[in-house]
Amino acid sequence: MAKFVYTVQDTQGNASTGMLEASDEDQAVIALQNKGLFVLSIQPESESKGAPVFRKFKSGGRISGQELAFFSEQVSTLLAGGVPLVRSLSLLSDYGTNRALAAVVGDIAKEVAAGGALYKALEKHPQTFDSIWVSLVQAGEMGGQLPGALRQVSQYIQSKETIRNKIITAVAYPVVLFTMSIGVLAYFIIYIVPVFASIFRDFNMKLPILTQTIVDFSYIVTHYYVAIIVVITGAILAIRSYLATEVGRLTWHQTQLKLPLFGEFIRNVLLERLLTTMSTLIKSGVSILNTISVLEGAFANNLVIQKALKSVKNDVASGKSISASFKNTGIFPGLVTEMMWMGEESGKLPDIINTLSSYYIEQINQFIARFSALIDPVLVVGIGGIIGVIVISIFLPIFQLSQISTKG
Repeated sequence: MAKFVYTVQDTQGNASTGMLEASDEDQAVIALQNKGLFVLSIQPESESKGAPVFRKFKSGGRISGQELAFFSEQVSTLLAGGVPLVRSLSLLSDYGTNRALAAVVGDIAKEVAAGGALYKALEKHPQTFDSIWVSLVQAGEMGGQLPGALRQVSQYIQSKETIRNKIITAVAYPVVLFTMSIGVLAYFIIYIVPVFASIFRDFNMKLPILTQTIVDFSYIVTHYYVAIIVVITGAILAIRSYLATEVGRLTWHQTQLKLPLFGEFIRNVLLERLLTTMSTLIKSGVSILNTISVLEGAFANNLVIQKALKSVKNDVASGKSISASFKNTGIFPGLVTEMMWMGEESGKLPDIINTLSSYYIEQINQFIARFSALIDPVLVVGIGGIIGVIVISIFLPIFQLSQISTKG
C-alpha cells in the first residue's frame, strides 16, 4: 500500500487536503470519488513536495482520450452530487491543467450559462467532442439522465482506449525489433560487404552465385542510393495522392479487410467498435435511425463500413428491420445479423449487441496474445536467417581461398 496526498472539493465547493493509503493512484481516486468528492489533485507522498498542483489532466495542447474520459466522469460525479452543471464545468475549466481542454470547457460553460443546451455547446467543438459525445449527451439531457449519460461516455472512451493501448503494446516491440534489424542489415550491406568485395576483386576470384548476388546488391545500394531515394519518395507520394481520392481510399479499405492474417483482425476491431458504440447509443435512448446516422459519421475513416451503414440507414428509414438491413449489405458476418434478429424478436437488442461486442473484444484479445507470442520468434528467425545468408555468402569465397592456399 502506498500513501497519496490529495486535494478535493465537496459538493458545496469547499476544498480540503489530506492523505490516504491505496494500492495505486487509480484506486485512491476511486475511493475519494465514492465519497462524493471531486478530485482536484492527487500524487504519491514522495512526490508531493514541490510537485505541480492538479496532476490528473496532463499539461499540453493535446487532449487525450483518457483526459476526455476523466472529464466526463468528473462532470457526472459533480452532477450526481448536486452541483449545478455550469458550476461543474467552471470547476473543471479552472482546475484542469491541460490548457486546450480547460479553454474548451470554459467556452462550453459560457454557452450553457447563457441558456444553451450542453449538447449544442459540445457541437461547437467537433475536434474535441465527436458526434457520439453529442448524441449521448443530447439523449441524457432530453431524458433527464445527464449524469448517467456522461458516465456511459466515460466507459465508452475507456473501452476504446483499452483496445487501442493493447494494439499499440502488441505492435510496439516488433516494430522496434524490426527497425533495429533493418539497421543491422543496412550496416552489413553498406559497410561490411563492400570491404570483402574489394578483397575478392584483388584476388580476381570467380564468386559463387550467392556471393555475387549480395555483392551486386550492395554495389547498387551504395552507388545509386540517390536514385533509390528518389524512386521510393516518388512512389510514396504517388500512393498518397491515390489514397487521397475516394476511389483510392475505398480500394485501400477493401484491401485491408482482405489482408492475409490481419484482415480478419481489422474486421473484428471495426465490428467491436461499431457494436460497442451502437449498444451505448441505444441504451442511452438515442433512436435507431439517429444511432445509425451517428455511426455513419463515426466511421468516416473507413469507407467500406460507412457505405454499408448508409445503406442500413436507408433500409431502416424505409421500414425494414435492423437485422435485415445489416444483412442486405453483405459485409457483416452472419453471427452479427442473426444475433441482431434475436435481439429484435426478444426486445433485448441493446443487450444482444453488447454481448456481440464482448465476443469481438475476446477475439481481439486472443489475436493480440497469439500475435505477441509468434511475432518475436518469427522476426528473430527471419532477420537472423537473412543475416546468416549474407555471412555465408561472404565466407564462401574465403573457404575457396583457403582451399587454394592448402593445395599450393
